[in-house]
Amino acid sequence: MRIASGERRQLTHNPAADGCPKYSPDGRWLAFRAQSRPGFEADRWQLMLLDRSTGTTRSLTSNWDRSVEGLTWSPDSRTLVLEAEEQGMKLLWRIPVDGGVPTKLLTSGTSGEASVTTAGGGTVVFSRSTMRSPAEIFSVPLAGGTVAALTHVNDALLAGLDLPLPESVTVPGAGGTPVQMWVLRPPGFDPAKRWPLVFWVHGGPQSAYLDSWSYRWNAELWAAQGYVLAMPNPRGSTGFGQKFTDEISGDWGGKVYTDLMACLAWVESQPYVDSKRMAAAGASFGGYMMNWFQGHTDKFRTLVTHCGVYNFDTMYGTTEELWFDEWDHGIPWENPKFGEFSPHRFAAQFKTPNLVIHNELDFRVPVAQGIDLFTVLQRKGIPSKWLYFPDEGHWVLKPQNSVLWNETVFDWLAKYLK
Repeated sequence: MRIASGERRQLTHNPAADGCPKYSPDGRWLAFRAQSRPGFEADRWQLMLLDRSTGTTRSLTSNWDRSVEGLTWSPDSRTLVLEAEEQGMKLLWRIPVDGGVPTKLLTSGTSGEASVTTAGGGTVVFSRSTMRSPAEIFSVPLAGGTVAALTHVNDALLAGLDLPLPESVTVPGAGGTPVQMWVLRPPGFDPAKRWPLVFWVHGGPQSAYLDSWSYRWNAELWAAQGYVLAMPNPRGSTGFGQKFTDEISGDWGGKVYTDLMACLAWVESQPYVDSKRMAAAGASFGGYMMNWFQGHTDKFRTLVTHCGVYNFDTMYGTTEELWFDEWDHGIPWENPKFGEFSPHRFAAQFKTPNLVIHNELDFRVPVAQGIDLFTVLQRKGIPSKWLYFPDEGHWVLKPQNSVLWNETVFDWLAKYLK
């Protein structure tokens, strides 16, 4: 749009989503990312390049089975640096404007907010975190090479903490498909002892557990309670190819459940895990899976459901993301199997003690989903507790609310695992 006149000109005509536009420093190119399937938020994002002189657009990553996130230009307008998930990490990659296979600049952690300087022939400055460390600022040559830490804000604090290193394992899931999982052992871990297990299921469902620091569900903090923590990336997870991500839509209790049970079986088989003291916890889709677990397995001593989907029928009519619900489940009066994987249909089998957490301002998974679940648990006489935040949305973000959230969760888990 021309600012002076207000004249507007449409640059793209994609029926699906376009976003993250970045003009090249020389003004010749407009880079952006684009999806192919309208209405699907987890479709693969390709890196697109629009030639401003001709108006033609081409994809630089049409044959690359990864989803582009953030992107930035090199000062000479010849190279783009992009973010993309891979195998439980989010890495930085470079690709020339001529195209080709993106080149990996990093091999670990979760990175973003990159910028490229002219120093030393091109230097990428970025933030990176891992499960063991909050974000700091790093640099790496644009041509590839040694990663250097530029800030050390948290070094002194972290030096006084025992923060175990997570292990990445791969387990055969549904149909033999490989499923990656992070395993984090507690501080002071002794392999000769048998430890209680907490099994996480992530939200999305099209997301992933990354080797990254979180100020909400902090893996090291949970492990520090004296638990082995398992964080699987089953069907639906991102960073493992688009087919893997796609295979959860319309199948919320199918292959993904098989993947999760396979991961659980692997952890159970470890000599240091006490399979009689296991709990599971999850939020959003992860909360949904806790509710699915209620009707389908007795493996866990207790469950923690945060803002989880319970009843597909009432969820459809109240969620702010109706388009998402229709993509993953269809339209109730058009799809005879719409409610096939709705946890509420299996309430007769519920028996596991359950902490239920929900927030009044959650319009994505409205609070009635949690109330409905808690009512059923109470009516059936199943040990259960309700934690309610009137001033939070889908996530608990306020500091004092976070303290209460963590204290309540850890007290509940300790009651059943210690």
